[in-house]
Amino acid sequence: MKQAKITAPQILDAALHLADVCGWERLHLFDVAARLDVGLDAIATHYREKDQLVEAWFDRADRAMLARGSAADLSSLAPAKRLEELLVAWLDSLAAHRSVTGQMLLYKLEPGHIHLQILGLLRISRTVQWWREGARRETQHLQRIAEESLLTGAYLRSFIHWLRHPEEDAAEFRAFLRRQLRCGPLLLLLCR
Repeated sequence: MKQAKITAPQILDAALHLADVCGWERLHLFDVAARLDVGLDAIATHYREKDQLVEAWFDRADRAMLARGSAADLSSLAPAKRLEELLVAWLDSLAAHRSVTGQMLLYKLEPGHIHLQILGLLRISRTVQWWREGARRETQHLQRIAEESLLTGAYLRSFIHWLRHPEEDAAEFRAFLRRQLRCGPLLLLLCR
């Protein structure tokens, strides 16, 4: 008997668990529907296309980062340390499905999927914006633009490093991230 009501988080979780087995490229929404014992219409109620599952996955990570940003201890930390804590929280929320997360990025970057590539760039920008907000960065105008650009570079280098080194322990990764956040021009902006 088919379930009467299914939630968006249930669909996302089922898709992630299936993708852990078959890979993101081979995942089909009809497989997710079958796993949840619902029709495709129940999936379409929450997700009009497969890429919306990717966006939901990264939205979940953004919320985890912002939840960490609300912690009382964060405001007393130095700016670079706040950024470190937030990005680690973001990555920790993705860790259970690290391999699938990497596959999602490759899916977005496929040639011929320009609409997904554009959405991928917007996703990066949105996550960096939330990262800055969670760290309570107050730079404005040209300083903000420079900071966003430098933070985007640090974010991308750290994210790719994290994806490519799944066996690296947390302390080693944090050391890598600190180096990204303490590079010359970015360090000057963060110290203001």
